[in-house]
Amino acid sequence: MHQFLPYAWFQGTCVPFEEARISIATHALHYGTGAFGGMRAIPDPASANTMLLFRADRHARRLSQSARLLLTELREEEILAALTAMLQANKPEQPIYLRPFVYTSDLGIAPRLHEIETDFLIYGLPLGDYLSPEGVSCRISSWTRQEDRSLPLRGKISGAYITSSLAKTEAVKSGFDEALLLNSRGKVSEASGMNLFLVRDGALVTPGVDQDILEGITRASVIELAITMGLRVIERPVDKTELFIADEVFLTGTAAKITPIRQIESTTLNTHRPVMDELKRRLVAITEGRDPDFEHWVTRISV
Repeated sequence: MHQFLPYAWFQGTCVPFEEARISIATHALHYGTGAFGGMRAIPDPASANTMLLFRADRHARRLSQSARLLLTELREEEILAALTAMLQANKPEQPIYLRPFVYTSDLGIAPRLHEIETDFLIYGLPLGDYLSPEGVSCRISSWTRQEDRSLPLRGKISGAYITSSLAKTEAVKSGFDEALLLNSRGKVSEASGMNLFLVRDGALVTPGVDQDILEGITRASVIELAITMGLRVIERPVDKTELFIADEVFLTGTAAKITPIRQIESTTLNTHRPVMDELKRRLVAITEGRDPDFEHWVTRISV
């Protein structure tokens, strides 16, 4: 059972978590007309009463853009101010995960995005490792990743995650930890909620934004970090069979961070992962505020 933070941001203010309630007739509950974000915040190892947020500006920008896909306005500044107020109300002393959510709060029954009320909330909970740092087993899902022409995949639209949910449960029920989804063209897209990377012949390869992926913030950070490390980065379509012969395969995401894939279907993958290990080491240092070259990726909030 989850232990949520004591206070949530709800209807423009911080309230006790138990008081942040919505009606069972809420429009977004029935039609998936919401968009969410996911952020990690950790206590600053070098400063008491300070929380570190990784790439808070990018997270706020993506959520604001997602809101526009729902035909509503949610300014980045509003998101960041609410996050600050919520952290200061909760004063967390451990690593946490924050879930901001913009949604149609109207009680109408017609599926629409025009002439409808919207609202914005944030809640949080303590969170350690979402996936095992030792690595996960994956199966190729029987479900297909949606196309951008059918759903606005540039945003984290809540209704789109029915496919992720089906794929994740299918994987777990068949003895695996995670699912890998192919797109409608038969190319590798992403996992149920994470982006995918592989290493082949010294190059870091990842499905491009034209492969119906979510434009992950951790993904973008890994790409930028890899380039500064002198790695060749290639964004291109990835075939399923490449995963079985790659030198390294790993997942990235806010919750997952950087997680190796140790098995795909019945194939055990290489456990020697020097590229992933170095990327992970550097990313941890950045998120903990220990890398001056990437200080601009970290937002410090006094609590």
